[in-house]
Amino acid sequence: MNVEGKNAVAEALKSDATIDVIMVEKGINHPIIAIARDKGIKLRFLDKNTMDKMSVTKRHQGFIAVTSDFEYCDVSDILDYAKSRNEDAFVVLLDGVEDPHNLGSVIRVCECAGVHGVIIPKHRSASVNETVVKVSAGATEHMRVARVTNINSAIEELQKAGVWVFCADMDGEDIYKTDLKGNVALVIGGEGSGVKKLTKQLCDKCIALPIRGKVNSLNASVACGIVVYEALRQRL
Repeated sequence: MNVEGKNAVAEALKSDATIDVIMVEKGINHPIIAIARDKGIKLRFLDKNTMDKMSVTKRHQGFIAVTSDFEYCDVSDILDYAKSRNEDAFVVLLDGVEDPHNLGSVIRVCECAGVHGVIIPKHRSASVNETVVKVSAGATEHMRVARVTNINSAIEELQKAGVWVFCADMDGEDIYKTDLKGNVALVIGGEGSGVKKLTKQLCDKCIALPIRGKVNSLNASVACGIVVYEALRQRL
């Protein structure tokens, strides 16, 4: 998998990800080059046309790192990570987010907010690819992402572990009147259909963001950002 862009490649170097080689556009001078050399990572200097052809995102900024495929974790790994930090679990589940730009944005905001892990389904969902890595600005190198066969089974696993699961839905209770402290998981629906009916029924409670305009829904990553930061505000 390619990691593209200055920020994403820099974060990959910080995280000690397995990097096979870093392609650098000729004529560019950047601290990334010295860091890569210190780590003994192979560098290849290529002309801009070659870099443009290799780039998936077409926004490589002169740097493309070839890494091992993204390593997903298990739901239990996310819970164990929260315990290792002596913190209440803080988890986000995505029910059918298919746009890789939305997934990248969600991972970025979750990493910034201190979320312990993001859970995505294997089917009918975006996976972590070059575009997601680029949009996340390197946050994929620091965020635990579990890819599960069944999102409902993941919810049940979290509930058995003592995690209270909230579903973001327009028919829910006002988020600003809801206690989001403690072990919490937040379910965010996909771009079109939102959270599926059965998934919604499995959740412990539905919460909603107040809508004052004529459009009755928000972009998935925007909604996730607002919900996650309200939970963080309450936890501080």
